[in-house]
Amino acid sequence: MPAHEVVVPLTARPLPRDTLARPLRDLRISVMDRCNFRCPYCMPRETFHEKYRFLGSQERLSFEEIVRLARLFVRLGVRKLRLTGGEPLLRANLADLIGDLTAIPGVDDVALTTNGVLLAKYASELKAAGLKRITVSLDSLDPQVFARMSGGFGGVDEVLAGIEHARRAGLAPIKINAVVQRGVNDHTVLELVEHFRGTGIIVRFIEYMDVGNRNHWTSEMVVPSKELAARIDARWPLTSLEPGYRGEVANRYAFADGRGELGFISSVSQPFCGDCSRVRLSSDGVVYTCLFAAHGTSLRDALRGGASDEELLEVIVGLWHRRTDRYSELRAGLRAAQREERKVEMFYIGG
Repeated sequence: MPAHEVVVPLTARPLPRDTLARPLRDLRISVMDRCNFRCPYCMPRETFHEKYRFLGSQERLSFEEIVRLARLFVRLGVRKLRLTGGEPLLRANLADLIGDLTAIPGVDDVALTTNGVLLAKYASELKAAGLKRITVSLDSLDPQVFARMSGGFGGVDEVLAGIEHARRAGLAPIKINAVVQRGVNDHTVLELVEHFRGTGIIVRFIEYMDVGNRNHWTSEMVVPSKELAARIDARWPLTSLEPGYRGEVANRYAFADGRGELGFISSVSQPFCGDCSRVRLSSDGVVYTCLFAAHGTSLRDALRGGASDEELLEVIVGLWHRRTDRYSELRAGLRAAQREERKVEMFYIGG
């Protein structure tokens, strides 16, 4: 090494930005590839049947490995952690992991996304471990529509009971995520809004996306957020709200009568790739830099092969520096040209 050359430690260098100058701020951690639902747009029952081989316990990252990687991502600028699945509450002793993650210096927020069926059992334990807020997936309050969209598993009453236990435990804010499909559940949107209006619980409507390869997505099944907002505004007038922070995925609206707010996540009609600061870690330790990614980078083998923190940091930084992802902005062209690669499935890396 030349005498005049100075090696700057990785931790002293500027925080990484990708090829579009996007920082790394959010880490979504899938703790479990299994789920107790079989939603057709995520884990269709004909594919994920009783003989489907999910990951074995030794294939998944241990809590110690997850915490180690989370600490490294925080050193690179991550401030928000979200636990996803599959269904994360199927992972035994999840509260222990939450306690460890909330104790990491520099972490501003730890959240959880769940289908809600097990919340009644675990809400108080999760709160005691340090979890502050949750997002519950609930596509419809109509029992028949719910059954169709959950693959026939669980029930509306179980989810509502879980939400109520979460509210009593002090988890807040509670957000409801509803994926809207034309001709499937779009006719039940107003009922969902009415049920949660004035409760402090925030409903967010998500445009149906072509995540993975098995949900038979077509653009005709997408209900654009503007159309949904107009329907709701005709019943309960809405006023637009400013984003809570840069990169917020939901466009926020308040009810004009002061009875809460709504959100719309419009990945199809209004892509927000330009501000995307999210990275995803699968339950077996593969990092994906986009929800629609075709390829990931495994960290598990390096972890278990004795890699140092600095070596792992170098891999993550290199991965982020090379990141070019903006699938939602390019969707129409890719699909028209039939140049799409097979994409990772949503159950494997979370939403």
